[in-house]
Amino acid sequence: MDSIKRPVEFPKPRPAAAQVPLLKPQPGGAAAQVPLLLQNIKRLISVDTKKLEYIIAAQIAGGHVILADSHGVGKTSLARALAQSIRWRPEDMVSDGAKMEGFNRIQCTVDLLPQDILGYNRFIGNSGEVVFNKGPIFAHFVLCDEINLLTPKTQGSFLQVMEEQTVTIEGKLYRLNDPFFIIATMNLRGVHLFPLPAPQLDRFMIRLSLGYPSAEDELEIMNRHGRMDAWDSFESVIDSADLIRWKKMVDGVQMDPGVGSYIVECVRRTRAHPDIETGASPRAGVRISRLVRSLALCRGLDYVPIDFVKESFIPAMAHRIVTRDPSIPPEAPLEAILNTVPVESKKS
Repeated sequence: MDSIKRPVEFPKPRPAAAQVPLLKPQPGGAAAQVPLLLQNIKRLISVDTKKLEYIIAAQIAGGHVILADSHGVGKTSLARALAQSIRWRPEDMVSDGAKMEGFNRIQCTVDLLPQDILGYNRFIGNSGEVVFNKGPIFAHFVLCDEINLLTPKTQGSFLQVMEEQTVTIEGKLYRLNDPFFIIATMNLRGVHLFPLPAPQLDRFMIRLSLGYPSAEDELEIMNRHGRMDAWDSFESVIDSADLIRWKKMVDGVQMDPGVGSYIVECVRRTRAHPDIETGASPRAGVRISRLVRSLALCRGLDYVPIDFVKESFIPAMAHRIVTRDPSIPPEAPLEAILNTVPVESKKS
């Protein structure tokens, strides 16, 4: 639909204001193992390393990712490769009595109903016994393919599980085990599309576009995936326990009060900018603060440099605002905000 904005291209990192000392990667730590995960996925999937790092950082931070792209650029294969890079333990595969899968794919269509995603109760014969049929949401990594083909009612079935990691079926609450991560893909054009409401977009930590590959990469994709055995040698490289441990470590990454104030000021200015009709909610600041902490963890730091905020602000914010003039891309006012908000260090 014409009302759907083209996603923001991933910005190049801004030059660091000062030399950032790196911590020595600890064996088994995120900084030591995330490169293994990146390398494993890139063996099979041609994707920009920086964008892949952001997807992994969002997962570690407990967020979700939306990929807005054209058809056939590798969104599904990327989600599958990420999920299959994880070694799942037996205890990961059961949650509140319901079996969990390592990876599930939901192919969205206009006739899909909430129970097709969450699950439903059914009676067996005349015994009156009630059995719960779990939906595909009961998985650690969920690919929601073409989410804007869902009707608003079915789109709403994701709100609770994305925010609280729980599912309620006829009054019974099911809690999903960590890790829980949704990658949603969204069509940019087409018929029968239902734009996602602002509260749902706000629940995604970051929105990216993979874009088309270079001619060299496209030739490699053709040669690699033109074979039936392309996935045969793909292996898991990270334990699920590591992902859970890293998620808990995000809170331990320090953020200077000045960096926190900078995030808040940037978010607040989206509500007063003349080109922005709907600004970002306070949830945006929460999501950005966790994302940059997770990025620091992945890069071997125990604190957040201000440049991480500048680097991630636009891709983490563009889907959260609405411009007054649809012809104005959201990155334009966001870039202006970054260029005008002063950086002031406030030591505690």
